[in-house]
Amino acid sequence: MTRFILHALAAAVGFWLASKIVPGVFVGGLGSLLAVGLVLGIINALVRPILILLTFPLTLITLGLFLLVVNGVTVWLATAFPLGVHIDGLWHAILAAVIISLTSWLASALIGRSRPGWLSR
Repeated sequence: MTRFILHALAAAVGFWLASKIVPGVFVGGLGSLLAVGLVLGIINALVRPILILLTFPLTLITLGLFLLVVNGVTVWLATAFPLGVHIDGLWHAILAAVIISLTSWLASALIGRSRPGWLSR
């Protein structure tokens, strides 16, 4: 559960960075950032695997580039709820998803992978 919260915080930081870099991303405040980070974490856990499975043929044809669109759709879907975060369009969502993904990747590298207790010794 702690790792989920840390990743949600990393997504919130990614949204904040995206709002500073991408002109079509608007963030209301700290509460909005935390809420959208939590919603994005839930969507990534529940909806994103289904989207990846449904779009697998397109992803295969485009050699994986369609995953950028899937990530953009999940970010855009996270902002569909009235959380105080708004993205103007799909292209802005895709750019924001790239920034959020890089931020989450960096956070994962800093947090480290969780291992079972018998492997961590």
